[in-house]
Amino acid sequence: MPSSPATTPKKLTSIDDYKTFLDQYDTFLLDCDGVLWHGSHVLEGILDTINFLRKNGKKLVFVTNNSTLSRANYVKKFERLGIQASEKDIFSSAFATAVYLRNILNFPEDKRVYVIGESGIVDELKEVGINSTGASEDNGVIMTHADFGTITFTYLNSDENVHFILTNDDSTFPAPNGIYPGTGSLVQPLIFSLKRQPLVMGKPNKPMLDCFFSNYHTDPSRTCMVGDRLDTDIDFGAQGNIATLMVLTGVSTEKEAMDPEQPIKPTYIIQSFGEFAKVDSA
Repeated sequence: MPSSPATTPKKLTSIDDYKTFLDQYDTFLLDCDGVLWHGSHVLEGILDTINFLRKNGKKLVFVTNNSTLSRANYVKKFERLGIQASEKDIFSSAFATAVYLRNILNFPEDKRVYVIGESGIVDELKEVGINSTGASEDNGVIMTHADFGTITFTYLNSDENVHFILTNDDSTFPAPNGIYPGTGSLVQPLIFSLKRQPLVMGKPNKPMLDCFFSNYHTDPSRTCMVGDRLDTDIDFGAQGNIATLMVLTGVSTEKEAMDPEQPIKPTYIIQSFGEFAKVDSA
């Protein structure tokens, strides 16, 4: 059953719990940072869990708000980490943004997207035939974050028809040595100065859901979203009316999930997604 604000999450702690859970779902939407890995370190049991689930016919789709890498480069990262994946297995906020611009907005061929970010979004835009500028430099001149902010403000402030889109609005993101401010935090000066709200593509927002279901056509009743954040991963699943599993290897804590005042609750909680590998050896 999908979670609701009044639902008390069920914590999975035994092999029988794991088996019962896995029997209910055919498709797993997997967040990456905080679920599968931290930085370049794959979490314990993850590789065995992925192999076990695939061996038993489960479909895995890697869903990430991280837009720094294109799907092609994500495949390379997965390979380096020992995880088998193709581009069709990866659903990123960068890819969703490119698809949205191309298919929903019918972005004009003679226009360009000004990008504040890294190569992931640039590569995905190029993949669907959209030209861009900005990114790490502008017209060959290395730019600072302040430069990008000023240029972006000028574009958006001078013409209300210029689209203001975020690949995601995460407040923080997990890193190997701690938690850093995310896009949602860094964009606040622009939002405040423009007095204008952007369209946000990434989890948990509806444009990401629309793009996902139009691409994968999964059965919602047999689909489960797996993540480490209540405000993105778990809310994403709840908005799509699918079950959610929160792991305790990332940002959100069990205490937060169990808080009676917490409006976003997972259907299930487990210590780590790597725990499911134990079913294979039971």
